[in-house]
Parts: sequence; structure tokens; C-alpha cells
Amino acid sequence: MKQFPPIPPVEDAPELFESGHLWIQEHVDGATLRFRLRDSGAFEFGDRSRVFEPGEVPVSYRHAVRHVRERVDRAALREAVDDVESVVFVGVATHRRAVDYDWDRLPSVLGVEVWNDDEGRFLPPDAVEQAYDRLGLEPVNTVQKEVRAVDFDPESYDVPASAWDDGPAAGVVLRNKTGDRATLLRPEVRDADASVPVDATPGELAEEYVTRQRVEAVVAELEDEQRRVAVDTVTDRIVERLAREEHARLFGGDRTVDPAAFRSAVAERTSRLLDA
Repeated sequence: MKQFPPIPPVEDAPELFESGHLWIQEHVDGATLRFRLRDSGAFEFGDRSRVFEPGEVPVSYRHAVRHVRERVDRAALREAVDDVESVVFVGVATHRRAVDYDWDRLPSVLGVEVWNDDEGRFLPPDAVEQAYDRLGLEPVNTVQKEVRAVDFDPESYDVPASAWDDGPAAGVVLRNKTGDRATLLRPEVRDADASVPVDATPGELAEEYVTRQRVEAVVAELEDEQRRVAVDTVTDRIVERLAREEHARLFGGDRTVDPAAFRSAVAERTSRLLDA
């Protein structure tokens, strides 16, 4: 699956402002998720640099992978392109780094780009929005369309409010229809250290985070989906939620909680709450 370099900051992309028009989209502070449909019908997933082996998806991405598997319309994708393996989708897996979003409203994945290997290019922004809508995934929100590039001044631009938080957006991504793009981030987001060293044992973290409210919310979610409510199933959903909502503390730095030990502690705490 094709890899893509990070989107450069505006100061490293002066050519973007020489001509044409820009789409201005919210930069959502998460992590890159790449995926494509294989000829076999299975999805292949990866982050910016790795492809995840089947059954070995990092805990931080499991909520996003499940979101794609449950929502993407495989038939619609096969009808839209001649060769499904030639199309790579690039989205943002929305877990907590420097911004604490409204996690109940923010989807686990937002569609950002679509790469067509046969054409050797990214699709233009309007086609990307249509592609994700057709697949059943929400595209990243667009703030403005067709802004004249020569009129855009990065130094005086005021970052708009976030669609997923009460405060300003983390920044914006500027794109044109030829595939050029650049990021403009708020300084406090750009310079923030998104990791917080783990300062507790897995058991202590489970006691802190696995609340009765979280357990009841997951049970209600599973019942709505008409799925069996079992300790293992509830545990997996809670671990997914915590890996998303508390990523900076649990899995964001060099000193992270051991995933297996943490899941075991979450399972023990969950069992006690379900039995209470």
C-alpha cells in the first residue's frame, strides 16, 4: 500500500499560493490511517509508515479500523473503480493528542484524501467528499471552498472554530485541485507535546477510567447493536474508547501502558461492575 509523506507546513509550500483556488478544511488533531480494499474483499490498514498485519492492529487504531469495517460499503467501492487495490484512502483516526474533542460527536475516522494509483494523483477535494459520502464515511469538514490562492495570507489568517470542539480548530489544511497541500496549525497545537508519561499501574488506571458510567454506556451500545453483552466484548469496547479518548496519557509517548496488562486490568474491573 502506497505511503505518503507528511503534509508540509505553509512556509514550505510557497507554490500553493501562486495561482489557482484553495479548499480550506479543518485540521483534526489525530493520526493518519491508510486503508484500501483488497481483491479478496478484506481491508488492508496502516498508519503513515506501516501496514498492519491481520489481527495485529495497534490498540490506538482499533476503534478506527472497526469504524471502517462496519460502515464502508464494499459493493459501492467495487462499482466505483475498476481496480479496488489501486485506490488508497487516507483519513484521520481521531484519538486524543493535544485537543480534547467531543468524542461522542466526532467520528472515529474522517476521510481526508483519496489516492488513485492508476492516475498517479490525489483526487481533487470535491471528488474526495463525494467518494467518502458514497462509501458511508464522513469526510473532514470544509471551512471554505474556491478561495483565490493569491488572496490567502497565512500570516493574517484567523483559524476558525472547530466543528468538533467548543474552541478553535487545531488548524487548517489548504488544498488545491492539482494535489498540492499545506497545513497551517495554531502555535499551541504545533508546539505541543501530545504525550503524557504514564504515572500509574494498569490496575490503578483501570480503577480511574473504567467507571460505571462507561460500562453502562458500552452495554447500551451493544444492546442497540443487538450484540451479546459479555465481559470480553464490553472490555474490548472500553479499551477502544480509552485508547481513543485518553491516548496522550495511555499510549502517546515512549513510556506507555502495557496493552496486555491494561486490558487484563480493565477486564477485571469491568467484570466487577457488571456483577455489582
